[in-house]
Amino acid sequence: MNAIRRVTGLAVLASLCLIFGSALSLWTPVASAQEGAGTKQPYTMPEYNSYQACAQDKAPASQVKCFEDFFTKYPNSALLVYAYPLTYQAYSQLKNWQKVIEYADKLVALGDKIGANEKYGAMYARAFAYNNLNSQDTALAKQEMDSCAAGIALISELKKPEQIDEAKFDQQKKQAAVYLNGTCAQAAMVQKDYQNAIKYYKAVLELNPDEAVTSYRLGLAYLAMTPPQTMDGFWAIARAITSKNATQQQVNQLKTYLRQRIVVYQGGTVCDSLTDSELNELLQLAGSSPTRPDSYSLPAADALNTARTGMTIASVISDLKAGGDKAKITWLAACGLEFPEVPGKVIDVTPGTDTIEFKAAFVTSEEEFNAATAADMDVKVLGQPEAARVEKGSAFHFTATLVNYDPAPNFMIYWDKGKVKAEDIPPEKAAPKRPTPRRKPGRRSGH
Repeated sequence: MNAIRRVTGLAVLASLCLIFGSALSLWTPVASAQEGAGTKQPYTMPEYNSYQACAQDKAPASQVKCFEDFFTKYPNSALLVYAYPLTYQAYSQLKNWQKVIEYADKLVALGDKIGANEKYGAMYARAFAYNNLNSQDTALAKQEMDSCAAGIALISELKKPEQIDEAKFDQQKKQAAVYLNGTCAQAAMVQKDYQNAIKYYKAVLELNPDEAVTSYRLGLAYLAMTPPQTMDGFWAIARAITSKNATQQQVNQLKTYLRQRIVVYQGGTVCDSLTDSELNELLQLAGSSPTRPDSYSLPAADALNTARTGMTIASVISDLKAGGDKAKITWLAACGLEFPEVPGKVIDVTPGTDTIEFKAAFVTSEEEFNAATAADMDVKVLGQPEAARVEKGSAFHFTATLVNYDPAPNFMIYWDKGKVKAEDIPPEKAAPKRPTPRRKPGRRSGH
């Protein structure tokens, strides 16, 4: 319910003017000095005086007690149309939300005896009370959804109080529509009625497109459907992240949440850089359009698992070089995987302190090996210093993790955490033996 409470302040201002300004102060019972002369008064003077005593009581606790006694004594009074609003207002000050709902419903039940403004005031008060209850009761949620939907329908029928100009009145009606649509959406979520929740959240966003919390809750409604509308859900949450009204804390929390949902959707993607790229692309696209284009999607876990079936490094390289959608799915499926004994021809070797970097060409036959002159693989070998003995132009095999690639025309795939096959590493050359110095012939004595 927090999203609803965030807009309560503005909506209350609108409601106070509409409810209290036109529904009460401009529609007050008047007592007749005489009864019997002309048309008969619909209530007696004792009845009227009893009502007035309650209405003039400014202490909410004693006022509600006074009115409760009044309702017991005069259950069918014509003054109920005035007494019920004052009662639910007093109960609202006491934060007795169940009683607010009770007396708001009683006012609405009077039907044609009250006008559109009075009905709207009761329905708004009910919605306000419901949101403060923060209830997960599905029956109460169903009642509230019916009530706020009726309140939304009444907004176009509201009569403008004389003391308000047209522009301000229109703004108040807009705020009322935002508040009641948001309340309906929340009540629908409690019932797991996600179709209606989506309808009402969208209605809020039509009036206020940059409402970050509503976009987030719209995303949750899409994701909760059976089956989940995952792409629409991701798009709505991305809209919340890119909203101008989102705080930095909300942005950080929602980005973490959305990234986690993408990883789960794709079956636990093992390539972090790829997930980050997908997230950034989604945020960029969603930030410029409230509606997801049909062409946008992310491959799900099933599609990626299918792509991994029978996958070899040869098929991966072939798909990546081809480009297009096939390359995208193949890369999503392959990135982060370890491939064993990848064959190659060494084009260059760069020894380092901790790593050895090979520039190599992927080859699968003697003909390809003889023809290869340019590298299409960058391999970082870690913790295997003896691999530096592998020479340029030689054949070798390595096991490594696929971490990145550059598409054509400068195609290059990047490997990390590599290990060269031991049999492909030449033995360490023995140190050359130092020649034994020859002794110089000495002179014989006596010569």
